[in-house]
Formats: sequence, structure tokens, C-alpha cells
Amino acid sequence: MDLIVEGVPVATYNSGAELHTTLSPRPYLHPVRTLSGTVVTDALPEDHRWHLGVSIGVQDVNGANLWGGRTYVRDRGYTWMDDHGAIRHVRWRERTPSRLDEDLAWLGPDGAVLAHERREQSARPIAGGWALDVTVTLAADGVRLGSPATNGRARAGYGGFFWRLPLPDGPSTVFTEHGVGEEQVHYTRSPWLAYHGGSPSHPFTVVLTASVDDPWFVRQAGYPGLGSALAAETPVLVDGELRRSFTARVYDGHLAADEW
Repeated sequence: MDLIVEGVPVATYNSGAELHTTLSPRPYLHPVRTLSGTVVTDALPEDHRWHLGVSIGVQDVNGANLWGGRTYVRDRGYTWMDDHGAIRHVRWRERTPSRLDEDLAWLGPDGAVLAHERREQSARPIAGGWALDVTVTLAADGVRLGSPATNGRARAGYGGFFWRLPLPDGPSTVFTEHGVGEEQVHYTRSPWLAYHGGSPSHPFTVVLTASVDDPWFVRQAGYPGLGSALAAETPVLVDGELRRSFTARVYDGHLAADEW
């Protein structure tokens, strides 16, 4: 199932239902492509098998791992545990070539429902490229969302929206209006976060913006990934609704900030 912009397939939806339990099965978009067809996501990479293109995941949901892989345990570090849950598709509200609107259930290791999610994803043309709009509305009754940071690992508050990029075949750069490189932009707050990647023959730019001023989570040296730090320092309690919206602008070529 593809999202299509002006006749061009730009993102493929996967339910994730077939994934192994240790990957915390969940829906994701992959491959995501530029209008010329350059792939700008990676999924199931060897370095982190639980990284799934463009996805939503949280490592600590009332003690359940809905991110995948090892769980960060205070004073022990990353540890394999039998705590993996899943995010499962429940029903479609709308499904068109440009918009996917679905209801999802966040499940614990025992299959119990921890939270309900509505996820809206749409694709639209913009000057020089296309944009992916993602809105997540999470409904729960007193559910705690945590991260490795809230469990003792400094500056590792990843969780929520995450975009795993492919390994670059050439120079790559991550930047905001305030700085360049992982050390300068990781855990900072900025109106936008941009990445130059790809290869000399197929360069691309991805620019992220968000509706809420959560810190950006950025990796470049070990692997390329961009996302939000939903629980950057303290857990987030969902008692009612939690809403986050993101827009990703996708371009062929390496564009400067004054070009988007």
C-alpha cells in the first residue's frame, strides 16, 4: 500500500504484524522515496534491527518495550528482557492514495491494551519535492511513557516519532539554524532539523518540523537517525489525550535552508 504524490509512489505502508516479538511489531513506512525514487529510509538494518523506516515507538510504556531491542535498565544498562509489546492496526478510518488514517492499539507483553492511538499520515506536493504529514493522538488512562533517559541513561530520551535514514554513500550532514553536526544539534530545540544524505549521484534532503517543542533526538556517527525525545528527562503521563504532529519535507539534492 503506497502513498502517492502526483502519480509517484513515495512511501510504502507496512503493518509490521509479521515482525518478531523482540522487534516490538508495529506499523511503519518503508521505503520512503524522493520524487525521483531515491530511498531515504532504512528498515531492519543490521546495526539496529528494530529501526523501522518512519515509525512511532516508545521504549517504556508502563514497563512495556514498544520500541524493540534491549531495554535500558537503571544501573544495568541495555538488557534483553521479555517485556516487548506491539502496536497493532485495528481499523481504517480513511485510506486513499494520499492519506492513511487508522486506529491502533498499544499492547503489553500479555496482549493487554495499554493505550489507543489514532495515526494520520498524508503526502502532498510542495515546491521542489513533497511533504509527509504525521499526526499521532494517543488516548490512555494514567499510562506512563518513559525512555532510557528517564531510566538513567543521559541524553537518551528517544521515543515517539523516529526516522531511520539509510547509511550514506558519501558526505552527510545534520543541521539546524543553530548548529551543524550531531554534537551541536542533538537534544536541542529548533523550529526545524535537516539532514543531507544519499550518494554523490543521488543526494537527498529531509527536513523535519514538529508541533511541540520537544528536543530533537539525533544520531549521525554510529548510524543516521532523526526523531523526537518525547520523554527527554522525565516520564510523560498520558491521562486523557496526548497529541504530536510532524512534517517531513523530502527533496532530491542537498538544499540549503533558504531553498525550502
